[in-house]
Amino acid sequence: MTTTATHLRTIALHWADLHEAAGTPTQLGAFGLGLRGYLARLDAADAEQIEYEHHQAAYLRSLERDPIQLGDRPVPVRLHILDTMRTVEAALVQCADDIAHAAQRAPIAPPTARRTAIAPYLTQREADIAAADRRRRAELAHADLVDPRRWRYTGRRTAPHAALWLLARIERAPGPCRRLTPAEEARIGKVAAGAAARVERALDIAAQQRTLEQPCVCGGQIDVHGGEGRVPIAHCTGCGRIWTEGGVVAA
Repeated sequence: MTTTATHLRTIALHWADLHEAAGTPTQLGAFGLGLRGYLARLDAADAEQIEYEHHQAAYLRSLERDPIQLGDRPVPVRLHILDTMRTVEAALVQCADDIAHAAQRAPIAPPTARRTAIAPYLTQREADIAAADRRRRAELAHADLVDPRRWRYTGRRTAPHAALWLLARIERAPGPCRRLTPAEEARIGKVAAGAAARVERALDIAAQQRTLEQPCVCGGQIDVHGGEGRVPIAHCTGCGRIWTEGGVVAA
């Protein structure tokens, strides 16, 4: 059974792959189209290329200050990859915001200076001890404030950072947070599973199986198997026929 931790690691490990894939040409024959869809995809390839080229110019201008700026590339920007990245990042960051708001303790307050005009020190030794104590507490407060294990609402708010921070909470790693409740762990699990599924579909790194709506001529159901970079293969559960994009390979 795939765990929440595995989902979160999948997102963090493959985020750079999404950046790279966003600027690579669309692969014909990706899983999920079915054989009929695959053939239609081939016919529409030229029209899709023209459409992407129009979108590319607009997106490159809009991404000049975007955190996932891709720069000029000789191939069209793959809009569905960018949509996946934005959707996954928004979901993970929002989840981390919510969990941190509920489970992360506030930073330690720095010490305040003593009003010696009202309560003067009796001896210089007493004043020196108090000053040293204030320095120590100020250092502790500063260290707690800048603790890298603390989730922040500004600055580095990326999908991989959010995934790793949520992973630390799931695995109960040390940090300025209390232990999560079952409801909070379930919330992270739901978000992580959905986000990881989007990443895997976008990169075609997960094995998939889907049943086509149209049955075989024998009346049996046609299952399409693919994913993980493989060419889709269709199989009739009734007569046993097997198809690829090239036609029937077995009957």
